[in-house]
Amino acid sequence: MRSIINPLYRIYLSWLPYLKFRPDKWIYEIVRFTNDYRLYKSQQKNQNFETSVSYWYPCLTDRTSNTPLDPVYFFQDSWAASKIFEYKPTSHVDIGSAAKTIGILSQFVPITMVDIRPIALQMKGLHFKQGTILDLPFDTASQDSVSSLCVIEHIGLGRYGDPIDPWGSEKAIAELQRITRTGGIILFSVPIDSTCKVYFNAHRAFTKEYILTLFSSCELMEDKYIYGTELVDTYNQSRGFGIGLYKFRKK
Repeated sequence: MRSIINPLYRIYLSWLPYLKFRPDKWIYEIVRFTNDYRLYKSQQKNQNFETSVSYWYPCLTDRTSNTPLDPVYFFQDSWAASKIFEYKPTSHVDIGSAAKTIGILSQFVPITMVDIRPIALQMKGLHFKQGTILDLPFDTASQDSVSSLCVIEHIGLGRYGDPIDPWGSEKAIAELQRITRTGGIILFSVPIDSTCKVYFNAHRAFTKEYILTLFSSCELMEDKYIYGTELVDTYNQSRGFGIGLYKFRKK
């Protein structure tokens, strides 16, 4: 029964973005917005600023009880940044990770970012190359420091317009190892689970054992795991789905 309910529930979740507009919620927030504006106008005027209804810019979804955070990207990107600051490479290559994070890191170490989708913004310290993780635009054993965070689990599932390939993740991991020099560092993250699974077409999930098998040319230097809102030191297969963070060194 569960095998039927789970995919139906996920299909329902995929439908929700098309149904998000709630007129009752919008009316409630608009009323609160206009009341706040009246209160602002009724208080002593700040002569340094011009205020007018014509300048209205309603932000109706930001009044939350907690700071909205995605624990995966919060922990994952902070962990990767700490590793790069720790071993201080002279340059770094990233494949497909979150552009915002890579942009910040590029202000501390020169970064070449590779993605199938070009970025429209330019920044000192950040160089972009359009390319695919299945055929990276670098010579074999040419890079000292490489990262790919929550990327390879998507390869070959078509989610981002890439070709369908059941072996996409394995091919991508082989490419990461190909371009890395002996002694070079690979920072890597993927979903982990109790068994290897394909959550089509969102992502795959891996076991730690299979990840270590795929990185056979590397030595594991450090691993961390995100389960829910926790960052822990140990892979716990019984906890099911999570995110694994790995620091490898090329043998």
